[in-house]
Amino acid sequence: MSHYDVAVIGSGPAGAMAAYHLAKKGISVIILEKEILPRYKTCGGGLVYRGRRRMPFDIESVVEREFKQINLYFTGDDKVLTSLRDVPVISMVMRDKFDKLLVEKAKGQGTEVKEGHKLTGITFGAISTLHTNQGDFQAKFIVAADGALSPTAKLAGWKETRKLIPALEYEVEVNAEDFARLSSEVRFDMDSVPHGYAWSFPKKNHLSLGIASTRRKKIDLKIYYKKYLEKLGIKEIIGEKAHGYQIPITPRTDGFHRNNVFLIGDAAGFADAVTAEGISNSLWSGELVAEAIFESGLNPEKAGRLYQQKLEKDLLPELHTSQTAARWFYGYRIIRNMLLKRYGDFAMSLMTDLYIGDRSYPKNLMKTIKGKIMEIKNPLM
Repeated sequence: MSHYDVAVIGSGPAGAMAAYHLAKKGISVIILEKEILPRYKTCGGGLVYRGRRRMPFDIESVVEREFKQINLYFTGDDKVLTSLRDVPVISMVMRDKFDKLLVEKAKGQGTEVKEGHKLTGITFGAISTLHTNQGDFQAKFIVAADGALSPTAKLAGWKETRKLIPALEYEVEVNAEDFARLSSEVRFDMDSVPHGYAWSFPKKNHLSLGIASTRRKKIDLKIYYKKYLEKLGIKEIIGEKAHGYQIPITPRTDGFHRNNVFLIGDAAGFADAVTAEGISNSLWSGELVAEAIFESGLNPEKAGRLYQQKLEKDLLPELHTSQTAARWFYGYRIIRNMLLKRYGDFAMSLMTDLYIGDRSYPKNLMKTIKGKIMEIKNPLM
C-alpha cells in the first residue's frame, strides 16, 4: 500500500494549491480526484485579482478574458456604479482548464495524482488509510478540498454548521450581435433575485450567466434567470447548459481540523458572504494549510494549532466581517440604497480594492455604517 505524508482529496484550486506548496517543501503528497481531468466544474469562473496575485506561477494560458472595470446595476434604479483599475480586477477562466493547469503545476513539484479515484471510506489512525474505488492509500495528514458537499468532512465527523445558499449558473451561447454587446463588460445586477444578485461573465466565445440568493430557502431560480435574460435583452439563445449548485458563505463553527483531517476552501466554508466568490480564499487556505503542516514538522497536533492560528490572523476575521456586510447589503435594501445614493462611489471603490487585494474589510464596519446613516439623518453633523 502506498504511503504519503499528505493525501489531498479534490483537485480544485484549494487542493491543487495545497499540494503545490507542500510538494515544493519536499513533503510527499498525493491528490485523490474522483473525476478524470480535465472535468467541467460548475462555477462562474471569475478569478478576482487578489486571488490571481497570490498565484506563484503565470496563468495567462488559461485566462479567456480580462476586465479592469466592473459595473454594478440595481433593479429599479438607473444608476450604475463603476470602478476602473489598472490591473485585471476579474480574469475569466473555465474551471476545467484552470484546475488542470494548477494540478499540472503541483505535479511539476512532485505531487502524485490519482484520477478516477473516489473516496469511499477512511480508517483513522496515526497513519490513516483512505479507501477508494480503485484501492487504498495511507497518509499521516488528510486535506479535505472536496467542495461544498465534502464527503471527507462527513466521514471525519463534521456536522453541517455552514450556511449554504442556492445558485444557478448557465453557460450560454448567444448570437453574434448580443455577444458583441454583452462581452464588453463584467456586470453584477443587484436584486435580480430576492436577497441576491445576478451576474454576466463573458468568456472567450460565450457568456456565463448566473443568479444566487443569500437566503437559504426554497426558491425557483429559473424564474429569475428568465427575467435576467430579458433584462440583458437576450432574445435568441443558440446553446444553453444549466448547472445548479450550493455555495457555503459562512465558515464552519465546529473547527477546521480533527482526526488529522484539515478542511480548506468550500469544504471549510471560506467563500465571501457578500460576493459568494470562493476561488481566492480557496487558494489562500490551500497555502495556509501547507504552511501549517510544514512548520509543524509533520506533527498533526501542532499543525492543527498552527492552522487555526493562521486562519484567525486574517482569513476568518475577513469572513466574519463579510457576513455582517452581507446582512446589511441584502437584508436592509432601503437603508442600503439610501447609503449608496450618497456613498455609492466610495462603496464601489472599497469593494474593488477588496477584489484586487489592496485592502481588507474594515474591522469597524458596523460603526462605519451607523456613522454614515447618522450623517444622512443629520446633514449638519
